[in-house]
Amino acid sequence: MENKINVEVVLSLPERQYLRQVSLYPNATLQNAIDESGFADEFPLIVKMQLFGIFGKRATSSTQLQHGDRVEIYRPLITDPKTARRIRVQQI
Repeated sequence: MENKINVEVVLSLPERQYLRQVSLYPNATLQNAIDESGFADEFPLIVKMQLFGIFGKRATSSTQLQHGDRVEIYRPLITDPKTARRIRVQQI
């Protein structure tokens, strides 16, 4: 029996955060984790954007995973963070 690696796959929406634990074979890729998590079926438009990371650092779907990695699926930014901050300050 081959050892498996365990990783978390997370997706955060404005109204809710999702976290799923998946168990994969060694040499699994980020795409394998996303497929196993089911997020591609539930949120196809977000996953299709191909905005991924591992522990906050950008990664591609072919990035090889390590045991304990946290795969993050990012949403596209609606507003540049600097612009959003400037607008919030002006409203005070």
